[in-house]
Amino acid sequence: MATNGVTPVLEARGLVKRYGQVTALDGADFELLPGEVLAVIGDNGAGKSTLIKALSGAIQPDAGELLMEGQPVRFANPLDARRHGIETVYQDLAVAPALDIAENLYLGREILRPGILGSVFRMLDRKRMVAEAADHMQNLKIGIQSMRQPVETLSGGQRQGVAVARSAAFATRVIIMDEPTAALGVKESHMVLDLIREVRDRGLPVILISHNMPQVFEVADRVHIQRLGRRVAVVNPREFSASDAVAIMTGAMAGEKVSDAA
Repeated sequence: MATNGVTPVLEARGLVKRYGQVTALDGADFELLPGEVLAVIGDNGAGKSTLIKALSGAIQPDAGELLMEGQPVRFANPLDARRHGIETVYQDLAVAPALDIAENLYLGREILRPGILGSVFRMLDRKRMVAEAADHMQNLKIGIQSMRQPVETLSGGQRQGVAVARSAAFATRVIIMDEPTAALGVKESHMVLDLIREVRDRGLPVILISHNMPQVFEVADRVHIQRLGRRVAVVNPREFSASDAVAIMTGAMAGEKVSDAA
């Protein structure tokens, strides 16, 4: 696929993953370029979920290689991928409803108080966590007044905003978003799409997995189309329609006849 000489932030070459007699990935390729929103689409069974799990460290491929900024990498688990700067926003959000916004943003990465209070007594620096959480939410233009507000009191779109803000706070290279608007209404979906643009505009490339074609073509810079365990095309949404993408995705249009998106 054409990348105009730009080194991909995250790249996969020839990934293979089998589950018994089932081949989920069959020589899959992938490239995420700096500063873009790359949508990944495909019919059920196309292997897109398996591809994303390989990119986020949730599974290890049987063959093929992963590269970050041109250097080979291997993720032993999702924690390892996070150490490499990859954060994932899952469809179920993985937020703790009873905790407040600041506590959710720093869940598992809490800031300890300086000196003996933190090093010995493991006391949390809640004031700093609240202040930094407010900064992260403001940077993404998420309009929530109090970082002490329990997440269970938020709307679906606001909860998604907390999950996105948490990923954006700690990701240094890539954010993966898995069906981020699947359970949201029209207004809240637009809020999440604005968040995706905001994250991209801050310099973090985004991988967006979605079944919603209008949203994909509204926000994506390029669209990776997966079919039968491999990439069949990458299209530019300004040059191809959603119906074209669906035709390629289902095999009605041959992917190899589609010019690669720059």
